[in-house]
Amino acid sequence: MMNVTILEGRLVHDVEVKQTSTGVAVAQFRLAVNRSYKNANGEREADFINCVIWRKSAENLANFTAKEALISVKGRLQTRSYQDADSKTIYVTELVVEQFYLLESKKNGKTGTSRTPTSNSSYQGVSQVENATSHSGGLGKSPNKKSTFTDPFADSGNTIHIEDDDLLF
Repeated sequence: MMNVTILEGRLVHDVEVKQTSTGVAVAQFRLAVNRSYKNANGEREADFINCVIWRKSAENLANFTAKEALISVKGRLQTRSYQDADSKTIYVTELVVEQFYLLESKKNGKTGTSRTPTSNSSYQGVSQVENATSHSGGLGKSPNKKSTFTDPFADSGNTIHIEDDDLLF
């Protein structure tokens, strides 16, 4: 059986890390995920998905993101229930995040850039997209020929230099 969910959206609020009674870090947050269609008024609606993330990943998400940060999360759907003050059973469905990806570069110090997932098992770090390195070989393209692309994730207009041999097409 499979229970895998991948979402891309914006954080509704800053991620706040709390500690369980045993000292384990946990953060709950909501992710606004746009629907793939527009409503009758021509506006795009969004779903607000409850998420929970644990341990070091919770701390990393809180440290590297802020409200409105564009992220992608991968995890599993989980349903739980509890009794409220009136002894009414409350059911909660949420995404238990196992990995997250930062999808935007820094904007006014709000978010980081990552091409590497972070997971509950280990933090693999935040890396910035920089100049690609060249290598020999390729698909019959001339060596040392460079193509220049504007980084779509940067507001500064920085360019990324990629060797033609690194392109798949």
